[in-house]
Amino acid sequence: MNLSSATTAFQYLTALFGAFLAALWLSLIFWTYRDIRSRTHDTLVQILAGLTTGVMGPFGLLIYLVLRPSQTIDQAYQHTLEEEALLTEIEDQPICPGCGNRTRADWQLCPNCHTHLRKGCENCGRLLELSWQICPFCGTPVPGVRAELGLDPGAS
Repeated sequence: MNLSSATTAFQYLTALFGAFLAALWLSLIFWTYRDIRSRTHDTLVQILAGLTTGVMGPFGLLIYLVLRPSQTIDQAYQHTLEEEALLTEIEDQPICPGCGNRTRADWQLCPNCHTHLRKGCENCGRLLELSWQICPFCGTPVPGVRAELGLDPGAS
């Protein structure tokens, strides 16, 4: 093998290695830009992240990885939905008007302060809210409440 062919082979290997580095550099820029687009809607931040990787190469990528937002937009949205669902679940639980502790929908009395939460229907036995004037399950008027027209079974 002569010096000329060795030089040519070295030039081809150098060109191949340079092309590989250029492709790696461009892929780092492309990956950084795609990643930051999934993490923020701010166009300036997206451009700066791509430029940081483009100018500084792998060191820019390391800087980007340290500074990038920890969650993607979708992850942040899912987290917000989970929080809202938990808050709604907590807010939907009934609260005792006497002591403020959480109660259940099937409790007649508060176990902490013994406040009446609901009353039982005399006819079907199902629990009624204290403000109800008629049982929605069997139609029986609640005793002690004035019967309205059409609610009194003895009325014609």
